[in-house]
Amino acid sequence: MSPISVRGFAVASATAVTAVGSVVGVASGSTAQPNDAEATAADSTLLADIPAGQQAQVQTASLTQQADAQAIAADASAKKDAEASARKAAAQTAIDKKEAAEKAAKEAKERAEAEEAASRSSSSSFPVQSSYTVAQIQSMAQSMVPSGQWQCFSNIVDHESSWNYQAVNASSGAYGLFQALPGSKMSSVGSDWQTNPATQIKWGLNYMDSRYGSPCEAWSFWQANNWY
Repeated sequence: MSPISVRGFAVASATAVTAVGSVVGVASGSTAQPNDAEATAADSTLLADIPAGQQAQVQTASLTQQADAQAIAADASAKKDAEASARKAAAQTAIDKKEAAEKAAKEAKERAEAEEAASRSSSSSFPVQSSYTVAQIQSMAQSMVPSGQWQCFSNIVDHESSWNYQAVNASSGAYGLFQALPGSKMSSVGSDWQTNPATQIKWGLNYMDSRYGSPCEAWSFWQANNWY
């Protein structure tokens, strides 16, 4: 039997049932319920629409659709995870590059400072003279002291010795531009500490840096205490 004949048979049966129900209802004095009969007929029609041989195909198609939907969902989830991983990797790469740049900048700064220090140290090798003017001593100091620290450095020397590299404190015996006490401690830089202003300048700069951090920090201490 074809799907069409099945549908026709079901509709005819439903019509017959409706007709019989109407007659019985009239005979018994009850109200007929044509809608219930039509609903039953419609349900029967839907069931009869699919031949028994095609039900397996319908089920297979349904399972295929479900599998396709699951595959699409899995692909979307995988794509989302891949995008999240890519963003995370990009962020980590940016962090790594930033840290590498900061490290390189720090190393470059340290190299520059080391070169500057070496330059200042080498510039302390001035021709030895029997005597030096204040202008000559200040020129030596300017070539050895960082420009940003020069004024503080100069202020201390002004107050300690007025740039007299042979100044001696009559009471304590403090000696030189920085009134080192005892003066012989400047021998750690050079044995000519008594006669060479460059040796004294190198010692004084090292002293300020190591004890206070910089000539300006030393000058701040000096202003508060009148000594350093």
